[in-house]
Amino acid sequence: MSKSTQPIPAGHENLIPHLVCERCSEAIEFYKKAFGAEEIHRMPAPDGHRIMHAAIRIGHSFVFLVDDFPEFCGGKSSSPTGLKGTPVTIHHYVENVDAAIKQAEDAGATVVMPAQDMFWGDRYGIVTDPYGHKWSLATHIKDLTPDEMREGMKAAFAPAK
Repeated sequence: MSKSTQPIPAGHENLIPHLVCERCSEAIEFYKKAFGAEEIHRMPAPDGHRIMHAAIRIGHSFVFLVDDFPEFCGGKSSSPTGLKGTPVTIHHYVENVDAAIKQAEDAGATVVMPAQDMFWGDRYGIVTDPYGHKWSLATHIKDLTPDEMREGMKAAFAPAK
C-alpha cells in the first residue's frame, strides 16, 4: 500500500449492503427509478453477461451489487428469489415516505406495508423490490421520549375492545 492509498476509501466509512441480485443490470436500473440511485461503476463478469461487482449510491450511502453466481456457492443460489425470501431489511430515511413508496411501487416494487404513523415517531412503510430485497422507508415526524414510545407501543398492541 502506497502512502497515498487509504485503507478505507473516502465515502466508504460506513456499513455497505452488498446485494446479490438475479439480473443485476436490471436491478441497477430499478434502483435508479425506485430510489433515485446513482450508478457509480460496474464490472462485467468474464462471461460478458453477468455483473461481478457494481456500486450505486442512494442518498449518501453506497450499495454494492452482484449477480448470482451459484457456481461459486456449491451450486446454490444466494439471491433472495433463489432462497425464497430474506430476513434482511434495508432501512432508508427519506423526506416524504408516501412519495418514496409510490415512486418505488411505480418502478415495480410491491408494497408490503403502506406508510403509516408509528408509535416510535416515524411514518413508516415497507416494499419488496422485484429482486426479493425488502426496503423499509421512513420519514421521522415526531420526537418522542422513551416513555412516550413505550406508551405508544402499549396502545398499538393492546387487544381490540
